[in-house]
Amino acid sequence: MAVEIDFEKMDGLAPAVVQDAKTGDVLMVGFMNRAAFDKTLETGYVTFYSRTRNELWTKGETSGNRLKVLNAQADCDLDTLLWRVEVEGKGVVCHTGRRTCFNTELLLGGAR
Repeated sequence: MAVEIDFEKMDGLAPAVVQDAKTGDVLMVGFMNRAAFDKTLETGYVTFYSRTRNELWTKGETSGNRLKVLNAQADCDLDTLLWRVEVEGKGVVCHTGRRTCFNTELLLGGAR
């Protein structure tokens, strides 16, 4: 079924959550515009829109740690994307050299 993503809600962008299809680990979050979304669908590899460089970039272009799309879903408002992927290469997704970008634990309960 063709679904129309609401890119206009956030000025042409939609958050894109990337999850490991096998483990369920959340690997990273980026943003997509219509062109990044279309390129992802066309190639089968996750492509983001860089807000700082104002250009498309396909994760793993230089590192080889590409994100091969296995499944995709939109949320109930059709303004956020979930990409379930297989990580190719060495399996490292974060630019810090770690598998996932979510490595910093937050203190909860009012602790600072």
